[in-house]
Amino acid sequence: MTTLLETRYRAVLRLLPAYYRREREEEMVETYLWDVDQETQDQSRPTLGEVASIVALAVRSRLGAGSAPRRYAVLGSAVRLFALFAVLLQAASAVVDRVLGLTWASTRGGSQWALFTDGFTGHGVWAGAGAIAQWFLPLLWTVAWFALLRDHRRLAQVSALVAALPTLWPLTDLWTLDFAPSDSGYVVAATFLAWSSALALCAAHHRDAPPARLPVGTPGLVFAACCVLMGGSVVALPDGVDTAWALVTCYLVMALAWLLYRARTGSSGSAAGEGAALAALGLLLLAVRITAVYPWLDELPGTLRVGVLTQAAALVALTAALAVVSGRDLLSRGT
Repeated sequence: MTTLLETRYRAVLRLLPAYYRREREEEMVETYLWDVDQETQDQSRPTLGEVASIVALAVRSRLGAGSAPRRYAVLGSAVRLFALFAVLLQAASAVVDRVLGLTWASTRGGSQWALFTDGFTGHGVWAGAGAIAQWFLPLLWTVAWFALLRDHRRLAQVSALVAALPTLWPLTDLWTLDFAPSDSGYVVAATFLAWSSALALCAAHHRDAPPARLPVGTPGLVFAACCVLMGGSVVALPDGVDTAWALVTCYLVMALAWLLYRARTGSSGSAAGEGAALAALGLLLLAVRITAVYPWLDELPGTLRVGVLTQAAALVALTAALAVVSGRDLLSRGT
């Protein structure tokens, strides 16, 4: 006779994909019920630890763990590549932003340097500690990038989660204010980008996943190229860029290069996953691009307005092209 505890375990196990339940459900139920007294099973429930372990297993099995069916393997590959690309962009952006900021502050005279240091020392101990954390913690995106590609997964996951923490502070400020500041949309979009990147890294680069590998190049060379591209795009327009300019510029070059490479070499086993990952990242960056510039669009000089609108249009076009290409690859392979 089925007990209430067994029914509850089976209900929780429904979080697992069907292919996994067919292979392992009976064995798992027997294991969970093994040392539970028959007389108490109608009064017992799965523990929080057991539920958490099943949830973690459900994530791993749906993101290409072991010998998963092809659709789960493709999904897992796409999420892993999304995390890889997103971490790369945010790592390069954090380094470039701080290098250019330090360069500007240290070469524009004592008054500019005093203004820079005042952000850390001129508002009290707690505010100063928060400003220091907001300045330094995003640099951990770089640690996450290199740790991931050296297969130090736990270090990469912890670094990404800590690097994303500073995005929560302006978000909490929105809840405490009686009015919505003009950059509230950008704050939400930037927070979502950071945390979707960190959580995708934690979920998809699990212990059963294959090691992270770049489609082309070495980790140091790719990172340096992104830094040079972002820095160059800012230096070229020092008085006319916003917080999303360099990030989106680097993505556009990366996505366009992938599309050209894909057109030249044809479809490959990982093409659908790469295209879907870049398309998903493009959608998030489009939200960042729009929310960063929309409140100030009427105040922008004509040339800069044309520039950001052109960048947004290119982002829409490339993201749509990536979605079409990846969709065709998935359909052609029957996924």
